Amino acid sequence: MLAKKLQVAPNSWAIRLSFQSLIGLLVAVLVIGAIYLTEESKQFLEEEAEDQASSTPHQTNNDSSSISQCDLFSGKWVFDNKSYPLYKEQSCRFMSDQLACQKFGREDLMYQNWRWQPHRCDLPRFNATALLERLRNKRLVFVGDSLNRNQWVSMVCLVETSIPDPMLKSMHTNGSLITFKASEYNASIEFYWAPLLVESNSDDPVIHRLPDRIVRAQAIEKHARHWTDADILVFNSYLWWRRDKMKILGEEWGRSADQNCYNETEPINEEGYWGSGSDPKMMRIVEETINGLERRGLKVQMLNITQLTEYRKEGHPSIYRKQWDPLTEEQLARPEGYADCIHWCLPGVPDVWNELLHAYIVSI
Repeated sequence: MLAKKLQVAPNSWAIRLSFQSLIGLLVAVLVIGAIYLTEESKQFLEEEAEDQASSTPHQTNNDSSSISQCDLFSGKWVFDNKSYPLYKEQSCRFMSDQLACQKFGREDLMYQNWRWQPHRCDLPRFNATALLERLRNKRLVFVGDSLNRNQWVSMVCLVETSIPDPMLKSMHTNGSLITFKASEYNASIEFYWAPLLVESNSDDPVIHRLPDRIVRAQAIEKHARHWTDADILVFNSYLWWRRDKMKILGEEWGRSADQNCYNETEPINEEGYWGSGSDPKMMRIVEETINGLERRGLKVQMLNITQLTEYRKEGHPSIYRKQWDPLTEEQLARPEGYADCIHWCLPGVPDVWNELLHAYIVSI
């Protein structure tokens, strides 16, 4: 159930740190994680691309495809059922029933076989061992809503299938924090539920479907104490701040206005496509903010996966997921009415988000 309205409460709680100050601290933590390309990183990515050119059939090796000169986010989706998916849904011990589309009856599985191909280079293939080595004695924490949890589950599946010994991996839940631990590396990949980042009445990781949403816009300390010693942070909150503005996208996909992702089986093939749900103005604000941080001496790299994700209208769970509430007769008669067109089937699109994240982390 979507929120009817969002209320922002006044500063009535005792606040020791301002929102901007703490965000500055968190950005500093992110910078310590150093998710950006240095000259050394560029060389690493170039060498890895060259190594993979001789080991995977889709890779090519030419001077013009140097990653140091490449925009990894400008490209196209290529069907590749030889090297994708990177893992099997049923082989991931920690798969979520909300994302296990094959388990819940989806028969067209081509959504698992699409590879992101940048125009002028190749995206380094995900190397779980190399990533875990980079994360040795470190914390990688995803903070946000269920979309960020979607990416976290993808990352856990990408990593845990490379650890065959069940005694060397574990999952632990403590309130809003879920931790996957690779004990051999003393590395943790965690998810913390904070859908609006700041405090809200939706902070319960289970009971958060409320008709009226209330946030404390400058109260972030309650959540942030769980992140401040993290080495790498991945944030996501955008959707929850705009949930009262969501719209059905069937018409712009060439279907009737009352249709959505239900029964979609192919990506959008129009290169340069932007959906109406994207907000270029907000992207510019983010870029300007990052530029402002760089002027203050903080180097930050934004991984903008918006457009490459927009193409994948067929990658959503639709009706193929666990239903938390019994379906009504009306829903059964009109399945598109309860289709999930927000989250993503796994294996699927979030794996590519993590391939991009992996490229930067491993290159540190």
